[in-house]
Amino acid sequence: MSPRKFTLLAASAIAALAVVVLVVVLGWLDPDTTQAVDKFSQVLASAAALVGFLVTARRAEGSDRKWRFWMAGAMGSLTVGLVTWTWGLVFMGIGLPASTLAPIGFMMTPVFALFALLTLARGQRPPTTPRTRGPWLRALDGLIVLGAVLVLTLVTAGESVVRIWTSDLAGLLTTVLHPALYLVVIVLVLLLARRHRVAWQLPLLFLGLAFVAQSTSGWIFAYLVANGVDRIPTWADIGFMACPVFYALAPWAPTAPRREPGPDPLRTGDYLHLAVPYLPLLITGMFIGVGTATGVRLGPAEVYVGLAVVALVILRQLITMTDNVALLEEIRQSQKQLQYQAYHDPLTGLANRALFQECLGTALRSSQPLILLFVDVDDFKTVNDRYGHAAGDEVLCAVAGRLRAAVRAEDVVARLGGDEFAVLITTGHGDPEQVGARVLTVLEAPYGIRGENRMVRASIGLVCFGAMDPDLSPDDLLGRADAAMYAAKRKGKGTLVVHGAASA
Repeated sequence: MSPRKFTLLAASAIAALAVVVLVVVLGWLDPDTTQAVDKFSQVLASAAALVGFLVTARRAEGSDRKWRFWMAGAMGSLTVGLVTWTWGLVFMGIGLPASTLAPIGFMMTPVFALFALLTLARGQRPPTTPRTRGPWLRALDGLIVLGAVLVLTLVTAGESVVRIWTSDLAGLLTTVLHPALYLVVIVLVLLLARRHRVAWQLPLLFLGLAFVAQSTSGWIFAYLVANGVDRIPTWADIGFMACPVFYALAPWAPTAPRREPGPDPLRTGDYLHLAVPYLPLLITGMFIGVGTATGVRLGPAEVYVGLAVVALVILRQLITMTDNVALLEEIRQSQKQLQYQAYHDPLTGLANRALFQECLGTALRSSQPLILLFVDVDDFKTVNDRYGHAAGDEVLCAVAGRLRAAVRAEDVVARLGGDEFAVLITTGHGDPEQVGARVLTVLEAPYGIRGENRMVRASIGLVCFGAMDPDLSPDDLLGRADAAMYAAKRKGKGTLVVHGAASA
């Protein structure tokens, strides 16, 4: 459905809901007619929601089709429950359901909705999965939610829970477990809002509004029944009346096209995720606060279960802090690895050109005498063409190892790219030509290639830096060493040329 058509549909539905609420709450009609308008409007809206999910499911594909069929099952259960309850209330004058058909229908609605949300989540997994929480933390979240719901149940129903459980299972399902299940579904919606973009689409938004409306009126209903109210006031049904209307709008709500994955700023969903599983605890605290302010006494069960939930929250925070410390360590290690990769050659593990130029610039600023060797493997393309690139990589790694072994640990050996290497030797190096000759000799030893010993020579350009050259930059020095290396190649390769020497 187009956004314009849906806007007209939503406006019409909300206007009709407002009229029904005014008629019911303000009592414009006689009590029996008001009650009929209340219940029949819910039945009509739930039936419309059932048809809407079935029609849109037939047009959809994949996970979008599956979650709509699950919601159709939820709407079928809700319709059955409402029809049964309305029949008993309007035509038989029964205030609470006398049979188990209506409570079962009400109970199965959030159950089917739960499966719909899980199906929607599986079909809309983000391309990159964030760091998942450990099983212990997930178990604690579940215990906190269940404990908070239990405290909320005890506070709202009190001793009536025991009485209802022993005398009327249908009443227990309708008054206590039914809104508690909706509270669990609301928590799941908040979890989806953190990890799935689809949670911020209009269909799930209307489903969330329906869950909140039903749960709110459900807890009010449970509180009133537990306190011995014979007739539920009409205003308590506002959430019940709004819920099926929101359900009916959800299947027709348009969805935005899926965006390409990318980094997102911190959104409202991220903050809502921090409230899970604390939202049920917050709602429970509000009920306890209102109850104690109005003279309700807390029994031992409420106190002990409440303290247990608080202890679980504290334990969860400790585990979360430990998990955050581990996460920070992972980030630190990742940063170190990224920094290493940014300044080192992935094949040989030597410093790359960027790191070598930094080291060379630091050495030049210190004005210390130094030797720079520019090494190029002769006829390396022939090695690649004859033996393959894998063999060529082995030769490069062997050259890197020999260069490391030929100099001191504090000297810098780098791969500048391709088959070009550089060596920076600082103070205490001795005679430059002897140093270059020693490196050349090390490189001239045969290399094992495919089980055979092959000669692979290298040409070396050498340049010295002293106090007489204060204005030289790293590029200038590399340029001189490079020129000397090409002079060595012109002499016949496998030789050493010192920049500025007569033979160069």
